[in-house]
Amino acid sequence: MAAPLLQAWGLAGALRSRAALRPLGLLAPPCREATGPGQGQGEAAALEENPFYGKYRDKIQELRRSSPDVFESRMEKRNEVKKQPVGYSKQGEFIRCMEEKAEGLGTKASKGGFTKEKTLDSVLNVEMVKDKSAEEIKQIWNQYFSAKDTVYAVIPAEKFDLIWKRAQKCPSFLYALPRKEGYEFFVGQWSGTELHFTSLINIQTQGETAPSQLVLYHYPELQKEKGIVLMTAEMDSKFLVVHEAQCLANQVQLFYATDRSETYKLVETFNHRSSEFKYMSVIAELEQSGLGGGLRPSQGSDKS
Repeated sequence: MAAPLLQAWGLAGALRSRAALRPLGLLAPPCREATGPGQGQGEAAALEENPFYGKYRDKIQELRRSSPDVFESRMEKRNEVKKQPVGYSKQGEFIRCMEEKAEGLGTKASKGGFTKEKTLDSVLNVEMVKDKSAEEIKQIWNQYFSAKDTVYAVIPAEKFDLIWKRAQKCPSFLYALPRKEGYEFFVGQWSGTELHFTSLINIQTQGETAPSQLVLYHYPELQKEKGIVLMTAEMDSKFLVVHEAQCLANQVQLFYATDRSETYKLVETFNHRSSEFKYMSVIAELEQSGLGGGLRPSQGSDKS
């Protein structure tokens, strides 16, 4: 899968806060000019400088050993991708590919351990709650998932309506997750009522085989009758913990359910006018909202 890379080195200081703001998960260090056989090694060295490289080191090195031709090809594609606009992504094709592979295996589990076709009936006895009020269902849902290590929510019908209408027009967006070193970027792509998240560096290093790292499942079955939409999630715990996944989930409402036209305009720009998209605006909106403020250690917490 082609991944959107931003040509923005030198802009890290354009927006300042209590921690460094270089979008580390999105940008790889500038590639050194190289020709001949050593070019691939130069590209690989540049990739290793990315602070989030460690998460994917084993998979990258295994690919390097087992399929050196494929590895070299992907390094070359990184240069080609840099010429593409920010919003360019084949994430939707990737999701369909994963679904087809899961169907081929004849199981309910998709790659990465995520549940395929995770229905509301598989989580909640819908028949037993038909006579209950929306508030009672909300209490049942929250009580059940509060004891589990996951993300969940009960979304008012009108708010989900707004999110859903906008998701049809703008199915993908770039989200920023605060890290100790800066920000790691994730692409969120809607596939039906599921919202799949994959980090950009994951896409860059694994290409078409990059799996989703977080999936939000939305259940509108009770929307008309009870006025609520239930949501829960599955995530790859090797890359995300609950409070990080919660930050990404909260950003969906920040950008898709906002009343501020300036905020939603970022989503529209990313999808329809990608050449105008400025990723630092996502960070600015996130900082202004206060979401994710607790993810990064406060100043003075680290000792050198």
